[in-house]
Amino acid sequence: MNEDKINTKINFGSETFKKYFANTSWMFAEKIFRSLVAFFVGIYVARYLGPGQFGLLNYAISFAGLFTSFANLGMDSIVVRELVKSPEKSDEILGTVFRLRVIGSLVTITFVSLTAFLTNEPTFNLLLIVIISSATVFQSFAIVEQFFQSKVQAKYNVIAQSSSFFIASILKILLVIFNQPLIYFAVVQSLEMVFLAVGYYFVYTKNGFSFSQWKFTKHLAKSLLKDSWPLVLSGVVIAIYMKIDQVMIKYFMSVKDVGYYAAAVKLCEAWYFVPMAVSTSVFPAIVNAKKTNEKLYLNRLQKLYDFLAAIAIAIAIPVTLLSDFIINLLFGPVYQPAATVLTIYIWAGVATFLGVASSQYLISENLTKLAFYRTLIGMIVNVIMNLILIPKYGINGAAIATLVSYSLATFSIGFTKKTANQFKMMLKSILFVNIIKEVLKNGVNIKTKD
Repeated sequence: MNEDKINTKINFGSETFKKYFANTSWMFAEKIFRSLVAFFVGIYVARYLGPGQFGLLNYAISFAGLFTSFANLGMDSIVVRELVKSPEKSDEILGTVFRLRVIGSLVTITFVSLTAFLTNEPTFNLLLIVIISSATVFQSFAIVEQFFQSKVQAKYNVIAQSSSFFIASILKILLVIFNQPLIYFAVVQSLEMVFLAVGYYFVYTKNGFSFSQWKFTKHLAKSLLKDSWPLVLSGVVIAIYMKIDQVMIKYFMSVKDVGYYAAAVKLCEAWYFVPMAVSTSVFPAIVNAKKTNEKLYLNRLQKLYDFLAAIAIAIAIPVTLLSDFIINLLFGPVYQPAATVLTIYIWAGVATFLGVASSQYLISENLTKLAFYRTLIGMIVNVIMNLILIPKYGINGAAIATLVSYSLATFSIGFTKKTANQFKMMLKSILFVNIIKEVLKNGVNIKTKD
């Protein structure tokens, strides 16, 4: 019995633990660095471009984003799995997936360009969309990222990603300083992917590996595509879910309105790395608890929900009260219409924070189909509500559609008997049930002592 207990403990001094801890630390550091730099550079660019041009740039990014998720063919997790399972076949796996992604990218670029042309986009808009979507082909080099993930060597990915992001950020700042036109910002948006491809090439070859050894195998290609097609579908659904609002705002209203909306969205989404970082960090401990004690497992999961809900609400309340001041301070008076959007959209963070944690639960319970279905529900509701609300309420209607669809998608986990308890746990977290119980309990204890 004692021996079993000893064996289930985590050896924090072991080489394996140190390896995984270092790997996770590199990923967290990169996320925090990227979020902070993107936040301030994004505001700087938005103030320079103004709502109209900033809106047009974000519209072009969103339009291209509706399709570019197809380019990686949903193979990220599958590639990591195959590389871990068969490291001796790494050149074959990398070569095959790289070829497939290049083909997927070329198809995507053609489809994006053709769609933009057939929807009668003005020539300048079409040019922006083509420039931004053309970067998709360079994303094929992200296969190197999965290679280092399989080896638990995230630092090499971080070096490539941070370097490319930092260079692109510097270029954006220089464009503002030297008063350059909008099209150059679209070019830099694409160049970031080029820099990233160069970074991946550098870290891969510096570690003694060679691209020339990669080889394409038709049999493996068929096998990988067979496994990945549901994930391709899921990626497209998520892309539509995340990008369609800005596309529809431009269709029903104007690019200036997209600019107002995008400014508010950037402030809200700046926090979205928090639930991912927290969930990724603590979920291994939650899963380990399941192996020994179901009650402990659910208790730890509840505490995760409580913690994330508290953070999201703690962010939402002051932002709601100070939205006018925040927009005015960061973006300037010209972006004032974004304040109401910010007041509404920031509350979608509660559903987002809980959604990230519950997605980890669904993965650990092997309920990935349910994860897809709830995203699909959210997308359908989001599109329908945008169609109804944007013509009536403008950008505020789009924010309401996001809040409702995100919330419905997250809490639809309660639609099945198997996961109904997760709905109750998340509901408890946003109502602070456990925190109130703890306060009352401590209050009773204090009175008893008196």
